[in-house]
Amino acid sequence: MNRLFLAPADGGTRSISLAFRKLAGDGEAGHWERLCAVANALQAELGLPAPAVSICGAGAFGLWLSLEKPVTLAQAQVFAQLVCADADACAVALPPYLDQASGKWAAFIHPGMGASFAGDEGLDMQPPEAGQVALLEGLESIGPAQFAQALDQLRRSSGGALPPLRQAPPTGSAAAGLLLKDAALEDIVSFLHSKNIEPTFRFLK
Repeated sequence: MNRLFLAPADGGTRSISLAFRKLAGDGEAGHWERLCAVANALQAELGLPAPAVSICGAGAFGLWLSLEKPVTLAQAQVFAQLVCADADACAVALPPYLDQASGKWAAFIHPGMGASFAGDEGLDMQPPEAGQVALLEGLESIGPAQFAQALDQLRRSSGGALPPLRQAPPTGSAAAGLLLKDAALEDIVSFLHSKNIEPTFRFLK
């Protein structure tokens, strides 16, 4: 997992993105399952709002945390390091954008559709701007007090890392409202319809 930051000219950041790439032994969807585990832990254990989810033309999934107020890059780096100790820092572009190496588009997606992109984490065509906006409209930003409390909890946790990140995502009723890979198709369609988006689906042979 890489930790990625969007850094404005003043040296602060209002977003933190965690990128999940395939590791040896992952199989087709191991990186997606790790994303789900982290997303659920951030919400259930740290009380943070649900992050946005993206696919990258270079073959990765991303979690995006929106911050209500800018934090320093140092604070963002500490937060990401405590969430995942083996993260590497680098720059990242905000989706949607065309990845020149793969020729695929990076884009924000509905989290319930993430598993369907495992192994093909990019779009062949540029995503509609209205659809991308709709996916981000309901994204709740992390307030300054929330961020400070979460950072303090991470620092106090055993070994400086969040224990739930090592566990599997919750299932059943305990998972209500959390970011999981197994959202029902009906839930996805209802969500898109609530945003006045008519979904189309890729069919795999």
